[in-house]
Amino acid sequence: MKLKLIMLTLAVSCTFAGNAMAMSKEEYKSQKDRIEMEYKVSRDKCASLSANAKDICQAEAKGTEKVAKAELEAQYKPNPSHDKKVRDAKADAAYDVAKEKCDDLAGNAKNVCVKEAQAARTTAKADAKVSKVSADANKDKAADMAGVQKDAAVDKRDANYEVAKARCDSLAGGAKDGCLNDAKAKFGMK
Repeated sequence: MKLKLIMLTLAVSCTFAGNAMAMSKEEYKSQKDRIEMEYKVSRDKCASLSANAKDICQAEAKGTEKVAKAELEAQYKPNPSHDKKVRDAKADAAYDVAKEKCDDLAGNAKNVCVKEAQAARTTAKADAKVSKVSADANKDKAADMAGVQKDAAVDKRDANYEVAKARCDSLAGGAKDGCLNDAKAKFGMK
């Protein structure tokens, strides 16, 4: 039984070690060229569209390129900083696409849509920051980790409060006041 466990552990370790190896400079260059070519193809496909559909398509193509480049960099030089950049690129790409989709709306619905997109990006970036500090895994980082987690929680709360306030904007009079008071209570605002 012990022998099987040791063999399994060894096999899993070898698998992960192979995946963690950095790529060569030639592989990196080749992959980077492939990403740029895929972006150009995706961007060219957007040319047949018009109005906001074209803008959404272009935002998706650019976002995909940025995420792919960040992932490539993380593969080429693996470290927590590059992992954070991948998460940030994904958050920014999702935000850019969501913001373009909001352009199809009008009035308060558009405002709420934009606030939701901003809140989602803020949440994703806060989580990426927490993940990076956590991954640094240094004894001296324990105090930093608590501070980063607290800051992330505040950023998320503030972003979600802004969304709730934007939703209240469609109301009037006492209903709006009640909505705002509920939002303040829910998110601990004064």
